[in-house]
Amino acid sequence: MTASPITDRLDDPAASQESGRQKIDWAREHMPILDALREEFEAEQPLASERLGMAMHVEATTAVLTETLAAGGAEIAITGCNPLSTHDDVSAALDANENITSYAERGVDDEEYYAAIEAVIDHEPTITVDDGMDMVAAIHEDHPDLIDSIKGGCEETTTGVHRLRAMDDDGALDYPVFAVNDTPMKHLFDNVHGTGESSLAAIAMTTNLSWAGKTVVVAGYGFCGRGVAKKAAGQNAKVVVTEVDPRRALEAHMEGYDVLPMDEAAAVGDVFVTTTGNRDVITRDHFESMKDGVLLANAGHFDIEIDLDALSDLATDDREVRPGVREYALSDGRRLNVLAEGRLVNLAAPVALGHPVEVMDQSFGVQAVSVREHTESSYEPGVHDVPDELDREVAEIKLDAEGIALDELTETQTEYMGSWDHGT
Repeated sequence: MTASPITDRLDDPAASQESGRQKIDWAREHMPILDALREEFEAEQPLASERLGMAMHVEATTAVLTETLAAGGAEIAITGCNPLSTHDDVSAALDANENITSYAERGVDDEEYYAAIEAVIDHEPTITVDDGMDMVAAIHEDHPDLIDSIKGGCEETTTGVHRLRAMDDDGALDYPVFAVNDTPMKHLFDNVHGTGESSLAAIAMTTNLSWAGKTVVVAGYGFCGRGVAKKAAGQNAKVVVTEVDPRRALEAHMEGYDVLPMDEAAAVGDVFVTTTGNRDVITRDHFESMKDGVLLANAGHFDIEIDLDALSDLATDDREVRPGVREYALSDGRRLNVLAEGRLVNLAAPVALGHPVEVMDQSFGVQAVSVREHTESSYEPGVHDVPDELDREVAEIKLDAEGIALDELTETQTEYMGSWDHGT
């Protein structure tokens, strides 16, 4: 099947565009990094003649990034990277920009989702911007003839970087991609504060339940898991962490959290939040020992961390009890509640808004300068770290916007730090 732009599929595109524009304008007011970069891009046109193919969560902050890149001279085609994370009105507002074509729509099935990615690829991008790596994979599997004309790509999220590194290790990645997720400005802020705040907010708004006094089981103690655990503890919840890495488990223990295997945590948790990026984190054996009324949510990229097929097989009935909450009734009377179909809860729940605007300003600032870097320098195929000076550039723009000043090293201090011959 073929996909058409979102505007062609809406009953009242003008009303949607007006609503989406309001969301985008609000976000832009609170994104000083992208605002500064947009001014630079408009003046210098670093992306003139470039065609960008993007697969992202199409909501207001993504739209600000997209319009910033378009202001730099790029022609852009964009679609979603998750079937439930698109805001249709924001997608419509982007599609109204003469330099942007948006195919993103919420609630599409798998066939429609991949058809939209194919539609973006049909624009023959010279640079890709991905969140999860589905577009990079589709280009390599189905459109290898385009690879020679692609200067490079940028990957937004942990799961996508993991997939790209595996692809690179196999010698199968044929153009350079920046691991945007791995920069300090991304993982120290977006993954920790963004995932923590937005996941807990989405769960609370979806259920209208309190965190105080509940036991929250956080699966995985990477940067995202750390954020969820930290924010849950701040809401007066008791936090249990499950891990497979001994150092991360020890880190969680030293932070004051209980650390248990999931087999044991399953019996004590009230809320479960998976953040591993891996599959089958919560499975049938765990469902069988859970308490009545638990909430099951996923904050990882794909909907494979909670084994919903096993839960469906185990349940005698299931029903939607609130928008975004599906209750699975078990034969012994217990009820287990899954949020957002097991998809990325901070974006896929009906009321979810994604990470806070200020946090995404930092991450998308790194995306913007990384896209610019592909037009200024050539890189060999493979996964590349974003040059540190670009990450620092984004940090400095943010500090300037906040009116925060730094100390500077003196010449003597700089010489001392770069020398090996200063003894005691």
